Amino acid sequence: MIFADRFEAGRLLGERLQHLKPGKPVVMALVRGGLPVAYEVAAALDAPLDIVLVRKIGAPGNPEFAVGAVVDGAHPEIVINDRVVAYYGISDDYITHQAARELKEIERRRGIYLEGRKRPDLAGRTVIVVDDGIATGTSTRAALHALRRQKPARLVLAVPVAAADSLRRLESDADEIVCLDVPEDFGAVGYFYADFAQVEDAEVIDLLRRAGQRAERPGGVAGG
Repeated sequence: MIFADRFEAGRLLGERLQHLKPGKPVVMALVRGGLPVAYEVAAALDAPLDIVLVRKIGAPGNPEFAVGAVVDGAHPEIVINDRVVAYYGISDDYITHQAARELKEIERRRGIYLEGRKRPDLAGRTVIVVDDGIATGTSTRAALHALRRQKPARLVLAVPVAAADSLRRLESDADEIVCLDVPEDFGAVGYFYADFAQVEDAEVIDLLRRAGQRAERPGGVAGG
C-alpha cells in the first residue's frame, strides 16, 4: 500500500477508527511526522488533537537509526532498545549525553508549538496515539509509556504502516493497535508514501491552529 501523503493516510486511518468515535477519544500525534496523519484522524472522529514530543536517540554514526527515545512530560520518559544497544556496544555515557541533547530540542519545540495552548486531560479517556509509521518502534514505546502515566481508560495505537516485528513488540504497550498495512518486507516508513516531505515547524503550528479553530466552531469537537 502506497499513500499519496500523510493526509491521505490519516483519512484512511480515520475510517478504520470509527468504532472509537462514540467514546469521545483524544488524538495524540507524535510530532512532527505524525501530526498530518493525526489531524485527519481527529477530524474524522470529531476529537480534540494534541501532540506528544518525542525525540529519538540515534546510533553512533547512524543518527536515523533509533537506539532509544526520550519523551516530554513532568517526568521525561527514556526508553532504550537493549538489543540494539548491545549490538552497537553503546555506553551509558553516550545515552545520557544524547538524551540531554534531545530534551533541549523538546523544550525548544514545546515553547514554539504549545505556548498558551490548553491541553486536554487524558485521565479516564480513550487516547489514540498516531504516527506516520513505525520502523523500530522505540519512539512509539516511549510515547505510550509516558501517556500511560496519565491514566487513560484505554490507550490505542493507530498508524498507517508498520514493520511486523516492531508492531508485535508493541502489543503489550497498547490496549488496541490499528494498522492499515503490516508488510513483512518493510525497509523504511518513507517507502510507503509518494510524498514524504519533512514536516516543518510552521506546518505543525498551522495544523494545531486549524485543529483549535475547528474545535471552537459550533458543533465542533466535544469533550476537548
